Amino acid sequence: MKDNYTAIVIDDEPRGISNLQTSLQGINEMELVQTAPNAAKGKELILKHKPDVLFLDVEMPETSGLELLREIKDAVNWPMQVVFYTAYDKYLLEALRESAFDYLLKPYTETEFLLVINRLLTYMRSEEKKDSLQESLSTLNGKDNSHVLITTVRGYQSLRFDEIGYFEYAKESKHWCVILEKQRIQLKRNTTADDIVRLAASFVQINQQQIINISYLRAIEGKKCLMLPPFDQAESLLISRNFFNSVQDRFFML
Repeated sequence: MKDNYTAIVIDDEPRGISNLQTSLQGINEMELVQTAPNAAKGKELILKHKPDVLFLDVEMPETSGLELLREIKDAVNWPMQVVFYTAYDKYLLEALRESAFDYLLKPYTETEFLLVINRLLTYMRSEEKKDSLQESLSTLNGKDNSHVLITTVRGYQSLRFDEIGYFEYAKESKHWCVILEKQRIQLKRNTTADDIVRLAASFVQINQQQIINISYLRAIEGKKCLMLPPFDQAESLLISRNFFNSVQDRFFML
């Protein structure tokens, strides 16, 4: 069992880093090894130092905290607890809490900070170090049974799996969109098809511009996907030659 646990802080706001540095100085069992002002530098430091705890800002330029976690999930093979450190709205934090050990809301009080630290230390002292980053990201990547967190043009949104029929790329606006029963939501501009299919095993790409929630796939007629209600009116879900075998294999596994 470790005497001291290492931590890294990633935040694009200098004041945010400074506040955490000051707070962590009073925690004898926690050593702040490095800080980073952006996701790119943060990724480098995480892989180099392999910290026990990552304090991570959610909203950062270019690459968000959630996007950074997706990027490094396969490379992080040690137990690392993630604490989101953010000024983002509380309604979102409830969703984010599903994919992290805890969160600190800026500006935090000393009591709030100590509560999080005590929870961390209690957990890490225990024998139950089963949670790796991959497990922490299980909800974020759609492996739970109810929700998935998506990055939209307006921020983050938590959706139930059964709300999502498919995703479609809009050439005019150059955005991927998620298609719900009565709503079409634009995703963040730099979202790729690979980003979407990594969110959940049930999201299956059928052509260069469409990804379906295969849970709603009722049948394949020729190259056409016939969906279950409420998405049974979708007429243009056609499987391209390059994706046909993989879609068919996934469908037969249901």
